[in-house]
Amino acid sequence: MREFNISNPFRLAHFLAQTAHESGNFKHVRENLNYSAEGLIKVFPKYFSKETALWYARKPEAIANVVYGNRMGNGDKNSGDGFRYRGRGFLGLTGKSNYKAFGDFIGVDLVKDPDLVATKYALTSAAWFFEKRGLWKICDNGMSDDIVVRVSKLINGGTIGLTDRRSKTKVFSDLLI
Repeated sequence: MREFNISNPFRLAHFLAQTAHESGNFKHVRENLNYSAEGLIKVFPKYFSKETALWYARKPEAIANVVYGNRMGNGDKNSGDGFRYRGRGFLGLTGKSNYKAFGDFIGVDLVKDPDLVATKYALTSAAWFFEKRGLWKICDNGMSDDIVVRVSKLINGGTIGLTDRRSKTKVFSDLLI
Protein backbone atom coordinates (compact mmCIF):
# COMPACT_ATOMS: atom_id res chain seq x y z
CA MET A 1 0.00 0.00 0.00
CA ARG A 2 2.85 2.39 0.76
CA GLU A 3 4.55 1.71 -2.56
CA PHE A 4 1.48 2.81 -4.52
CA ASN A 5 0.29 5.63 -2.26
CA ILE A 6 -2.84 3.89 -0.99
CA SER A 7 -2.61 6.19 1.98
CA ASN A 8 -6.16 6.81 3.15
CA PRO A 9 -9.54 5.04 3.43
CA PHE A 10 -11.02 6.82 0.38
CA ARG A 11 -8.25 5.50 -1.84
CA LEU A 12 -8.49 1.99 -0.45
CA ALA A 13 -12.29 1.85 -0.73
CA HIS A 14 -12.27 2.99 -4.37
CA PHE A 15 -9.39 0.68 -5.23
CA LEU A 16 -11.03 -2.38 -3.67
CA ALA A 17 -14.43 -1.60 -5.19
CA GLN A 18 -13.10 -1.10 -8.71
CA THR A 19 -10.79 -4.11 -8.65
CA ALA A 20 -13.56 -6.28 -7.18
CA HIS A 21 -15.91 -5.21 -9.95
CA GLU A 22 -13.41 -5.65 -12.79
CA SER A 23 -12.33 -9.09 -11.57
CA GLY A 24 -15.72 -10.54 -10.63
CA ASN A 25 -14.92 -10.29 -6.93
CA PHE A 26 -11.28 -11.23 -7.42
CA LYS A 27 -12.10 -14.47 -9.26
CA HIS A 28 -11.04 -13.55 -12.81
CA VAL A 29 -7.62 -12.38 -13.89
CA ARG A 30 -8.04 -12.76 -17.68
CA GLU A 31 -10.47 -10.80 -19.81
CA ASN A 32 -13.37 -12.89 -21.05
CA LEU A 33 -13.94 -12.01 -24.68
CA ASN A 34 -16.39 -14.81 -25.46
CA TYR A 35 -19.16 -12.44 -26.61
CA SER A 36 -22.35 -13.27 -28.45
CA ALA A 37 -23.24 -11.19 -31.50
CA GLU A 38 -25.65 -9.17 -29.36
CA GLY A 39 -22.98 -8.63 -26.73
CA LEU A 40 -20.47 -7.40 -29.30
CA ILE A 41 -22.91 -4.81 -30.62
CA LYS A 42 -23.79 -3.66 -27.10
CA VAL A 43 -20.26 -3.48 -25.68
CA PHE A 44 -18.25 -2.64 -28.82
CA PRO A 45 -20.61 -0.82 -31.22
CA LYS A 46 -17.67 1.12 -32.67
CA TYR A 47 -16.10 -2.11 -33.94
CA PHE A 48 -18.98 -4.40 -34.88
CA SER A 49 -22.08 -4.10 -37.04
CA LYS A 50 -24.91 -6.62 -37.01
CA GLU A 51 -23.25 -8.40 -39.93
CA THR A 52 -19.70 -8.51 -38.60
CA ALA A 53 -20.84 -9.38 -35.08
CA LEU A 54 -22.40 -12.60 -36.39
CA TRP A 55 -19.06 -13.69 -37.82
CA TYR A 56 -16.98 -12.71 -34.76
CA ALA A 57 -19.37 -14.01 -32.10
CA ARG A 58 -17.79 -16.52 -29.67
CA LYS A 59 -14.30 -16.06 -31.17
CA PRO A 60 -12.36 -14.40 -28.33
CA GLU A 61 -9.01 -14.22 -30.12
CA ALA A 62 -10.50 -12.61 -33.23
CA ILE A 63 -12.57 -10.22 -31.12
CA ALA A 64 -9.54 -9.07 -29.13
CA ASN A 65 -7.50 -8.55 -32.27
CA VAL A 66 -10.22 -6.33 -33.78
CA VAL A 67 -11.01 -4.35 -30.63
CA TYR A 68 -7.41 -3.84 -29.48
CA GLY A 69 -5.64 -3.78 -32.86
CA ASN A 70 -3.73 -0.58 -33.66
CA ARG A 71 -4.30 0.72 -30.14
CA MET A 72 -2.25 0.98 -26.95
CA GLY A 73 0.98 0.04 -28.71
CA ASN A 74 -0.51 -3.03 -30.38
CA GLY A 75 0.02 -3.89 -34.03
CA ASP A 76 -2.90 -4.29 -36.41
CA LYS A 77 -5.52 -7.02 -36.06
CA ASN A 78 -3.35 -9.46 -38.03
CA SER A 79 -0.43 -9.10 -35.60
CA GLY A 80 -2.22 -11.02 -32.84
CA ASP A 81 -1.24 -8.31 -30.34
CA GLY A 82 -4.85 -7.58 -29.39
CA PHE A 83 -5.28 -11.06 -27.95
CA ARG A 84 -1.69 -11.37 -26.71
CA TYR A 85 -2.03 -8.14 -24.69
CA ARG A 86 -5.71 -8.44 -23.72
CA GLY A 87 -6.85 -7.51 -20.25
CA ARG A 88 -5.18 -9.34 -17.38
CA GLY A 89 -4.93 -8.72 -13.67
CA PHE A 90 -7.57 -7.39 -11.31
CA LEU A 91 -8.13 -4.28 -13.46
CA GLY A 92 -7.48 -5.85 -16.82
CA LEU A 93 -4.16 -4.30 -17.84
CA THR A 94 -4.51 -4.02 -21.62
CA GLY A 95 -2.25 -3.14 -24.55
CA LYS A 96 1.37 -3.77 -25.36
CA SER A 97 2.42 -0.28 -24.26
CA ASN A 98 0.90 -0.82 -20.80
CA TYR A 99 2.51 -4.26 -20.48
CA LYS A 100 5.85 -2.70 -21.45
CA ALA A 101 5.50 0.24 -19.04
CA PHE A 102 4.39 -1.92 -16.13
CA GLY A 103 7.08 -4.50 -16.91
CA ASP A 104 9.71 -1.77 -16.93
CA PHE A 105 8.42 -0.59 -13.55
CA ILE A 106 8.71 -4.03 -11.93
CA GLY A 107 11.81 -5.09 -13.89
CA VAL A 108 10.17 -8.00 -15.72
CA ASP A 109 9.79 -8.47 -19.49
CA LEU A 110 6.00 -8.68 -19.67
CA VAL A 111 6.01 -8.13 -23.42
CA LYS A 112 7.73 -11.49 -23.66
CA ASP A 113 5.54 -13.15 -21.00
CA PRO A 114 2.27 -11.20 -20.66
CA ASP A 115 0.51 -13.97 -18.75
CA LEU A 116 2.59 -13.08 -15.68
CA VAL A 117 0.18 -10.19 -15.13
CA ALA A 118 -2.55 -12.77 -14.50
CA THR A 119 -0.49 -15.31 -12.61
CA LYS A 120 1.86 -13.18 -10.51
CA TYR A 121 1.06 -9.46 -10.73
CA ALA A 122 -2.76 -9.20 -10.73
CA LEU A 123 -2.94 -6.88 -7.71
CA THR A 124 0.33 -5.02 -8.31
CA SER A 125 -0.67 -4.16 -11.88
CA ALA A 126 -3.97 -2.73 -10.62
CA ALA A 127 -2.25 -0.52 -8.02
CA TRP A 128 0.29 0.61 -10.62
CA PHE A 129 -2.55 1.53 -12.99
CA PHE A 130 -4.27 3.66 -10.31
CA GLU A 131 -0.98 5.43 -9.63
CA LYS A 132 -0.10 5.87 -13.31
CA ARG A 133 -3.52 7.28 -14.25
CA GLY A 134 -3.60 9.72 -11.33
CA LEU A 135 -6.71 8.12 -9.86
CA TRP A 136 -5.67 8.69 -6.25
CA LYS A 137 -6.24 12.44 -6.57
CA ILE A 138 -9.80 11.80 -7.66
CA CYS A 139 -10.36 9.23 -4.89
CA ASP A 140 -9.21 11.78 -2.32
CA ASN A 141 -12.34 13.83 -3.08
CA GLY A 142 -14.57 11.35 -1.25
CA MET A 143 -17.13 8.67 -1.92
CA SER A 144 -19.81 10.57 -3.85
CA ASP A 145 -21.53 9.10 -6.87
CA ASP A 146 -19.75 11.63 -9.10
CA ILE A 147 -16.36 10.40 -7.87
CA VAL A 148 -17.32 6.75 -8.53
CA VAL A 149 -18.34 7.69 -12.07
CA ARG A 150 -15.10 9.62 -12.69
CA VAL A 151 -12.93 6.76 -11.43
CA SER A 152 -14.94 4.19 -13.41
CA LYS A 153 -14.57 6.13 -16.66
CA LEU A 154 -10.81 6.31 -16.24
CA ILE A 155 -10.64 2.57 -15.61
CA ASN A 156 -12.83 1.23 -18.40
CA GLY A 157 -13.60 4.21 -20.61
CA GLY A 158 -17.28 4.30 -19.68
CA THR A 159 -19.80 3.41 -17.06
CA ILE A 160 -20.37 -0.28 -17.75
CA GLY A 161 -21.30 -1.95 -14.47
CA LEU A 162 -21.85 1.34 -12.69
CA THR A 163 -24.55 -0.03 -10.38
CA ASP A 164 -22.20 -2.75 -9.15
CA ARG A 165 -19.30 -0.30 -8.85
CA ARG A 166 -21.47 2.03 -6.73
CA SER A 167 -22.63 -0.83 -4.54
CA LYS A 168 -19.13 -2.14 -3.96
CA THR A 169 -17.82 1.36 -3.23
CA LYS A 170 -20.52 1.79 -0.58
CA VAL A 171 -19.71 -1.56 1.02
CA PHE A 172 -15.99 -0.82 1.21
CA SER A 173 -16.47 2.76 2.36
CA ASP A 174 -18.82 1.58 5.12
CA LEU A 175 -16.13 -0.85 6.27
CA LEU A 176 -13.22 1.58 6.09
CA ILE A 177 -14.54 5.04 6.78
